[in-house]
Amino acid sequence: MKHPSASHSPLRPSNPPAGNLDKIRIVLSHTSHPGNIGAAARAMKTMGLSRLVLVNPKSFPHNDAVARAAGAEDILVQARVCSSLDEALVGSVFAVAISARHRSLGPAPMQARAAAPEVLALSAAGEVALVFGNETAGLSNAEVQRCQRTVFIPANPEYTSLNLGSAVQLLCYELRLAAFDGRPPVVTKAIPFASPPATNDDIERFYAHLERIMIATDFLDPQHPKRLLPKLRRLFGRADLERDEINILRGLLDAVEKTIGK
Repeated sequence: MKHPSASHSPLRPSNPPAGNLDKIRIVLSHTSHPGNIGAAARAMKTMGLSRLVLVNPKSFPHNDAVARAAGAEDILVQARVCSSLDEALVGSVFAVAISARHRSLGPAPMQARAAAPEVLALSAAGEVALVFGNETAGLSNAEVQRCQRTVFIPANPEYTSLNLGSAVQLLCYELRLAAFDGRPPVVTKAIPFASPPATNDDIERFYAHLERIMIATDFLDPQHPKRLLPKLRRLFGRADLERDEINILRGLLDAVEKTIGK
């Protein structure tokens, strides 16, 4: 197994570009249910990963995999099927075993969030493989020992079992967060409503209008105002009022004023 050079030391990960996500290889070893392969493909695509490698899957290709992929069929079409883990790791510069079990022999374990920046930094030298085991038995000791790191998801210690697709989703999510320094881009077709902030003059006219209505409705006694107006100023001050909001409030006050004037 080729190891990364000193310039890519795991102890000092660089700040990797987001493009390194395309150098992450998701390896599923001896997957028993084809639906989990499809779920893993979906998890990968939602987080921007695309390289899927399968080691001796029980059933693949399969309609269940396509159904669970839910639009990520391209990941399945491009997936590479291998007869052994050694074959699946060919050309990678680093391999990470994903396992909930801490073993007395094998690579040092790391939590997923701490490992993600290191994985991306190492991918600057070439492809990095994340290896997931069989749904029932997980990874064997021999498979783990072919990797340089063990990564685990810090789940409830009384019940650490995760569905394979969920485990892939969590690791891919941590990698995406790390790739974008915790701020992945958000793309939406929704056009957010925007209104300019209300000016100080707008707000003061609103307060004057509000005070006039409160007096007219006997809600406020101008001879004994106590702290009502300052409290209302604090209330509306927290709202960062926009011009449209001031117009709505003034319209409401106008309606009240017309009603009491009848």
